[in-house]
Amino acid sequence: MSPALQKLLITGASGFVGWNLCQTAAANWQVFGTTFSHPIALEGATLRKIDLRDHDAVKALFKQIQPDAVIHAAAAKDPNYCQENPIESHRINVDASVSLAGLCADREIPFVFTSTDMVFDGTSAPYAETAPVSPIHVYGEQKVLTEERILARYPAAAICRLPLMFGDAGPVAQSFLQPMVQQINTGATVNLFTDEYRTPISGRVAAEGLLLALGKTRGILHLGGSERISRYEFGRLMVETFDFKNANLNACLQRDVKMAARRPPDLSLDSAKAHQLGFAPAPIARQLRDLSSLI
Repeated sequence: MSPALQKLLITGASGFVGWNLCQTAAANWQVFGTTFSHPIALEGATLRKIDLRDHDAVKALFKQIQPDAVIHAAAAKDPNYCQENPIESHRINVDASVSLAGLCADREIPFVFTSTDMVFDGTSAPYAETAPVSPIHVYGEQKVLTEERILARYPAAAICRLPLMFGDAGPVAQSFLQPMVQQINTGATVNLFTDEYRTPISGRVAAEGLLLALGKTRGILHLGGSERISRYEFGRLMVETFDFKNANLNACLQRDVKMAARRPPDLSLDSAKAHQLGFAPAPIARQLRDLSSLI
């Protein structure tokens, strides 16, 4: 009889990162996931609906599951939402995250927190882990505060800063890729920034990086892709990769689109530290071709 798999608790299982994590982790872990607003069923994972803002409920869940490790992917991730709802988003992005870290610290089990490249202002890329943080909107500020409080509470925790992500859509969540493809298929004009640069990776590659970090590193780790690319260049690459004949991509600037939260111009990450651990994202075109579906 093979030994029982260790238990991995993944928060935000119905979200884009959490959904990719649950599927990727199932081969080597007994996966438990949490959902809240969007309960789903997911083969290979045991899911529980829970409000992560309810500390007593989360403590009870830990007592029931007895996880061997935790990856915290649940968050209010939309910068515009956070900008307009700072108090409510603080409860999930900061308070719930620090509470989870404390429960893992009490049990001395591995804890990975999913942070973001948006902790920077985008004026001094590429950013290594040692670069000073400089957020320009509420979402970035919340992530910085959470990073600091988690490491103060549990220095052995891993803080993984993720870049822009694309990939297959789950039952509920999707990446920015799906709306773009839908616009192309309907003949609509797709406005893409030429002055916003990122180091994107697919959700599957992000999941592989997060699992790689689990128990193998502590402190801050960048999980960026190997290519610096603008939103417009990404769109052009996608069109070329999948041979969209009638795509209407419009090059525009960040200032052309008014949003609640300001957008950093260049959030390219230096991920050399992760590469030393074995994190090796394929070129973007290859990651695009590896997707199972565009919609």
